[in-house]
Order: sequence, then structure tokens, then C-alpha cells
Amino acid sequence: MSRRTEAGGDVRRSLLGQAERLSLPERIVLLIIVGGAATVDFIGFISNPDADPLLSALSISTTLIFALYIWSPLVATSALAVAVALSFLTDNGIAGLLAGATAAAPVLRLAATPLVISYIGGLLVSTALFALGFGTGETGPANVALALIVAAFAGGVGLALRTAYARGHRLENELIEQAEREREAILAERRWIAGELHDSIAHYLTIIALHVQLLDDEAMRAESQEAIRVAARKALSDLRFVIELAEDSPRGTGVPSGDLAEAIDEAGAEFEAAGHATVCDGDPSDESIPRGVEIILARIVRESATNILKYAGPGEVRFALDLGPEAVGLTIRSPLPEAPRRDLPSTGTGLNRMAERVLGVSGEFSAGPVDDAWLVSVRLPTA
Repeated sequence: MSRRTEAGGDVRRSLLGQAERLSLPERIVLLIIVGGAATVDFIGFISNPDADPLLSALSISTTLIFALYIWSPLVATSALAVAVALSFLTDNGIAGLLAGATAAAPVLRLAATPLVISYIGGLLVSTALFALGFGTGETGPANVALALIVAAFAGGVGLALRTAYARGHRLENELIEQAEREREAILAERRWIAGELHDSIAHYLTIIALHVQLLDDEAMRAESQEAIRVAARKALSDLRFVIELAEDSPRGTGVPSGDLAEAIDEAGAEFEAAGHATVCDGDPSDESIPRGVEIILARIVRESATNILKYAGPGEVRFALDLGPEAVGLTIRSPLPEAPRRDLPSTGTGLNRMAERVLGVSGEFSAGPVDDAWLVSVRLPTA
């Protein structure tokens, strides 16, 4: 269904006076009142031999019409207008007028604006006709005042119920929206914690896993043990930091990620320990690099270092910085492995995290094989 069709349906429902429905308790109360009043009218008819059958039938029918408000305010109000007109034609206008005045409660409780205006106009016309003597053969100022008082009281009750219902409905929607916001906040916090743990700890766990494989080599054992010890200590430190940050400000922006030069130096040391030569073109410590760009690039370097340590083949790793007046570019080139690493399957989480960081600030990101190398390319606006 199109939006225009839905909107048209809403307009039609509003014009028909079906914008709202009675709640279940209101339906029960209305049925009890209507049933009781109709029963009283019927008992009065059968207990009075002189009662006019036509007037009694009209009175009972008018009372039962109120039950139609459970289904449709438009149909009920239209049927009540016919009953009031018949009461005037049978010289029993006061009964019809009081019924019409009482209808102010369900009309103001349920009906849309067009029907409310029509009802008020019809009630005023009926009252004026009754005051002029139509339907009774004589004027009845006291009865007119009584009808107006009944209409005012019933209308006040209906309006109060409508206001209370609307307020309750609004509060219910607000509670639903609040629960949805809380659920989204919890999910966002979980994603944030998962991402921070991935960025901070997965890198060091990769180093540990790689150096564990070298412990059987007598020449590399001491160096691998030291690398494992350092990586484990850093992983624990980052884990404590993430936990403390999550407790204090789960979505804080002041996450200390290290500067770009430090990230490249650390990655270079890890590459050299793994047997990769490292080259850096450009100055990562250039003060013209905005701090926000530097933080993102430092994260890109760390995540790329994790992937390189896990999957790269033998050869040189090259960092290249392109510092421009409007954007900062970084490319990281690493050799492709001769054969895929089946023991270290990729989930793609790291690449997705890098892409999210870059695209989130309207940057450009690409990663994939180019010739015989894996190339990560990032371009971030300096504004």
C-alpha cells in the first residue's frame, strides 16, 4: 500500500468520525447503561396499559441507538438524528431533545471534528425549534434549559474521557519509544565494546599466535617469548582500558588511540620481528595532519598490521602518506601470500571496521589485491 493510499484512508476515517474507538471498559459501561435504560423503558411500557405503543417503541429504539457508538459514531449519530426528528413529528420533542443532548458524551469522546461540528449544529437547531414550540405544541423554557445543561454536562464528560484517552495513548507511545531507544542504546554499546575489543586486543592476540609457532625454533625462542610477553601485557592493559571506558562513558569520543607516527613505528617493529622489511614514504609526524584524521589513520594502521601479520607473504611492507591541503591519503602495501592461510580464516570484521571509520567521515576507502600485493587505500578530508 502506498503512502498516499494510507494517507487517504486516514482522511476518510477522520471524515467518517472513526478516528477513535471505545476501549473495552467503556464498551462494557455503555452496554450496561443502554441495556438498563432500554429495560426500564420496556418495563414502563408493559406496566402502563395506557402507554402509546408508537412512542414507547420510539423511546426504546432511541435508547438502543446509543449502542451503535461502539461500532460507528457516524452511523449512531445519523440514526439518533432520525430518532430526534421522529420524536418531534410525534409531539414528543422533549424526549428526543434530551436523547440528543445526552449524545454529546459519545460524540465528543469519539467523533472527528466534522461530525462534532455537525452534531453541535443539529443540537442547536433542535433546541431552537423546541423553544419555538415545535414538537410539543408549546414552548418549554425550563425543558430547553434542562436540555442545554444535560448537553453541557455530557459533553464535558465526553471531552474529559477523550483527553484522558489521548494522554494515555501518548504516554504509551512515549514508553514504547523510550524502550526502543534504550534497546538501541544497549545494542550500540554492545557493538561499541565489541569493536573496541577487536581493535585493541585482536592485534596483540595475532602477535601471540604467530610467535607461539616459533617457540620450537631455538634461535627465535627468546625473541618470541619476549614478543609474547609484551603483547600479552599490552592486551591486558587495553582490556582494562576498554572496561573502564565502557563503565564511565560507553560512547565517549576521547579514546586515546596513539598518534600516527607511533602506530607506524610499532607496526614496523612488529613486521621486522616477523621478517618483513618496512618502508614509510612521507612524514607521519607532520603537524599539519588534523588530530581527528590522525586518530583514524592510526586505527587503520593497527588493523592493517594485524591482517599483514596474519596473512602477508614474505617481502616488504610499504606505508605511503600523501599530505594535501584538502585531504590526507594513506596507502599500505603488503605482499600477497603464496598460498592462503587456512589456519587463520578471515571474518572480514577488520575491513568492515576500517571502512566504517573512513566512510563515517565522508572519506574514501578501498582494500584488495593489486598485482602481487594487497593494497589498503584511505583518503580522509582535512575539514
